Amino acid sequence: MITGRQQALDFGLSFPDTYQDAPFHDDNWQLVRYKGNKKAFLWTYEKNGFINLNVKVDPDKALFWRDMYQSVVPGYHLNKDHWNTIILDGTVPDDDIRQMIADSYDAISFSPARRIYEAVKRIPRGCVATYGQVARMAGDPGMARAVGNALHRNPDPDNIPCYRVVNSKGQLAEKFAFGGEGRQEELLRSEGVLVTDGKVDLDRFGWKE
Repeated sequence: MITGRQQALDFGLSFPDTYQDAPFHDDNWQLVRYKGNKKAFLWTYEKNGFINLNVKVDPDKALFWRDMYQSVVPGYHLNKDHWNTIILDGTVPDDDIRQMIADSYDAISFSPARRIYEAVKRIPRGCVATYGQVARMAGDPGMARAVGNALHRNPDPDNIPCYRVVNSKGQLAEKFAFGGEGRQEELLRSEGVLVTDGKVDLDRFGWKE
């Protein structure tokens, strides 16, 4: 559970190639940066009796989080369009705090997960792609398993069509994460993709990118 500064820092440091920094010679400000470009994706500080977290956010999602939780507000001391502040007052669920930190890391680092999401966005309506195909488009043919993991925590199902991804035999996911059993087939059929016995004909519907 992320209930305080140390838990937040520990979670931020769990991502690859990260390090902690205190750039202002003030122990109240503890940051986690990405080594690749030295950019901070998590700022922690105490304000008005609560630990606050500043996280980078896609401008299209900034208002979504603010509307959902009163304790997610425009980023303190940062660009209000691109940063949110999470006030750790116990009202924001742990899973959503972790998701916002993970999204911030992805935005700063252009991580494998982000490359995967960008690749999936390219799959046209009425087509499917395999996990291996998505991995190749994301720049690493060996991370097909990572594709599955990334899609399981898809941060934006409305714009990242993970239902268009199938296995190497054209089979659908046994338990589709976003909408439950049968939802993946329903979404594919709505786009004209024929599904037979939980399987798509890749010769007919596979994306030839």
